[in-house]
Amino acid sequence: MNSTKPESTMRYPHVRSVYPLKYSARRRWLTRLYQVALGLPLSLGLAALAPAVAAADVATCSVANTELSLLQSSPQEALLRESWQTYRDRFIQGDGRVIDREDNDRSTSEGQAYAMWRAVLINDPDTFQRTYAWAEGNLARRGPSGEPSDTLWSWHWGRSETGAWQTLDPNFATDADIDAATALILAARRWNCPAYLEAARAKLADIWAYSTVELPDGSRQLLPGPAEAFWNQPDTLILNPSYFSPYAYRLFAQVDPQRPWLRLVDSGYAMLQASSAISPAGLPADWIAYDPASGTYRPLPPDSPVKSNYSFDAFRVWWRIALDSAWFAEPRARAYLSTSLDHLETRWRQDRRIPARISLAGEALVDYEATAQYAMLYPALQQVSPLLALQIYRQKLAPAYRNGFWDNDTAYYTQNLAWFALLPKSPPDIVFRTATGSR
Repeated sequence: MNSTKPESTMRYPHVRSVYPLKYSARRRWLTRLYQVALGLPLSLGLAALAPAVAAADVATCSVANTELSLLQSSPQEALLRESWQTYRDRFIQGDGRVIDREDNDRSTSEGQAYAMWRAVLINDPDTFQRTYAWAEGNLARRGPSGEPSDTLWSWHWGRSETGAWQTLDPNFATDADIDAATALILAARRWNCPAYLEAARAKLADIWAYSTVELPDGSRQLLPGPAEAFWNQPDTLILNPSYFSPYAYRLFAQVDPQRPWLRLVDSGYAMLQASSAISPAGLPADWIAYDPASGTYRPLPPDSPVKSNYSFDAFRVWWRIALDSAWFAEPRARAYLSTSLDHLETRWRQDRRIPARISLAGEALVDYEATAQYAMLYPALQQVSPLLALQIYRQKLAPAYRNGFWDNDTAYYTQNLAWFALLPKSPPDIVFRTATGSR
């Protein structure tokens, strides 16, 4: 897409707030948000400097048929197989580490979880196992004695200022753990592997304990990370609408009935509707502030390290809500997509382009586009405006795909979002299995 800047110059990595490390030997307050920058990708050989760390001894399952294939027929299957193979060869080390080549060849919990999810959907159990084992062996959060403190993953691993490859930030990012748990459940069902299901249940217990909070009105809300960072002021709870994954909570409720996961579906749709309502353009924000006492939403202040604009985080709202509509026929999903896409649809019809960053007031903040945005809009528009979705695909997504990659071979984020966007609309049958191996 000629009008699009390289992905490395467009996307900020997800910003993670930090929180006190509650180790018995020491309590350390990290005092600021991780400051992100628009870093140029390093040389393609840099990742080779990272040692192949021994993977964790995690559960594995024998799978008879390992031919790459989707669970349901799709005219895009050949492309999805090809793009997965090129992604696997370019972005995943032999030991299972997923490399973000846009940002100093780091690794993130997001990257590991995306790879696991893609691997199970395309029937690649070996890559699933390797990426899962690497995450467990290298992203596990541990106390001073070396014992795991929980089953959540440190979000950021890479090369330190001393040159050592290690965990750079031990805080967890809730969206990654949700995506990993979702992948484990689907893997347990596709490959008849109860051990993956048990691993998912263990992670679900900690997601519920550390990533959700009870609000004064009695509702339960998902946090982007530790409560000490995202709810450290009584009147300000910082939320990320793109972490809301209602289809995942429905899967969690199937396998973990002792926790009321569907409460997060209700609170999440209420959050999404109310927070988008503060935007004159009706757009979701990357980050938003919520006052639990008054029940009101507001943009974060201009000096906040995380911003209340519509941009690279918020793009994922369309895909996650479209999944809930397509897989579970949720009427609130269809209603949200039917109203909140109006501003972007209007821009497309007028200009045949949509800026990559837009203020909540509807003002373009940049003049470049993003293939990642068009990818996330595609499944949403398939639900409410199929003709426009087809235009987006033909004019933006298809032309951006060359030699197995969207945009270029360093665009880590775009590869993942475009791949998810082109999956079949209909749900795979494993979504509705209530137990491993049963339907």
